Amino acid sequence: MVMGVVIVLVGFLLMLGPRLPFRIGRLPLDFHYQRGNFNFYFPLGTSILVSVVLTLIFSLLNRR
Repeated sequence: MVMGVVIVLVGFLLMLGPRLPFRIGRLPLDFHYQRGNFNFYFPLGTSILVSVVLTLIFSLLNRR
């Protein structure tokens, strides 16, 4: 049930994405390389942010 709520919240944030003051996927440390018809995108900053948020959520849920 908790995972369902988390998925709904993430979906809601993605739906409001363009209106947020920051853009998921365009954070500092998100690397984008483009040359000709070759594109390479590595979302390091977004991955770190998601990892920290999930760690905080799961640590709060794990406390008893």
